Amino acid sequence: MDRVAEILAEASAEAVEPRFRALTAGEVMEKAPGEVVTIADREAEAIIERRLRELLPVPVVGEEAVAADPALARALHSEPAVWLVDPVDGTSNFIAGRPDYAVMASLVRSGRTVASWIWQPTHAVCYTAELGAGAWRNGHRLTRPPAPAAPAEWRGAVKSRFLDPERRRRVEAGSAAFGEVAPGRHAAGIEYPELAEGGLDFILYWRTLPWDHAPGSLLVTEAGGVSARLDGSPYRPEEPGGENGLLVAADRETWERTRAVLLGPAD
Repeated sequence: MDRVAEILAEASAEAVEPRFRALTAGEVMEKAPGEVVTIADREAEAIIERRLRELLPVPVVGEEAVAADPALARALHSEPAVWLVDPVDGTSNFIAGRPDYAVMASLVRSGRTVASWIWQPTHAVCYTAELGAGAWRNGHRLTRPPAPAAPAEWRGAVKSRFLDPERRRRVEAGSAAFGEVAPGRHAAGIEYPELAEGGLDFILYWRTLPWDHAPGSLLVTEAGGVSARLDGSPYRPEEPGGENGLLVAADRETWERTRAVLLGPAD
């Protein structure tokens, strides 16, 4: 666990942090319509991939590698073990000079996330989680505090960009039942730890790219929270392309009540 945390911090120090608020125009590219990438993403992923393979020689499914060759993501189901890597989570924040970005990795065995790491360079915080062993913040055990008793006191985030118009209307109407609902921080590596530590009580996602959600989902569940698909089934990382929703919450009761208010009861 410690060595992977070191690898992320080292790659960040080598390829990411020197370019924070120092990117040139030629170092920001569009990799798909509406999706940008920087030289920092690509260089950090190359460093992390090489060093993770030295640690455990299994396939590495990295966000930028999959952007170039989508077939690489099939390893999530065809291989017994896979590394997942997001070299700069919150790239738009990074480009804009906002400090809310993270460097993330997770280890998936037989389709299940068994370990995860989230390094927040500008905040100097490392979150780790290991299946069945707990969640940690800079080496200190992390336990999700209870949510307030009344939903009117809950704080949440709703990522509505990929919702269809009908669902968006329903979610926006239901959001009035809660104390505060924000659009999120534009980085899963910031949002999941915020929920794990009690700053948020729920988050609704729709598109769930595996490198974005595997690390934080394990962190939240090992801290005592819930990360589940909208039918109530536990989150499992899957190949990109699906938009089937994910609700993360402080506990099962908070999950159930939030699901019912925003989208109706689970089937």
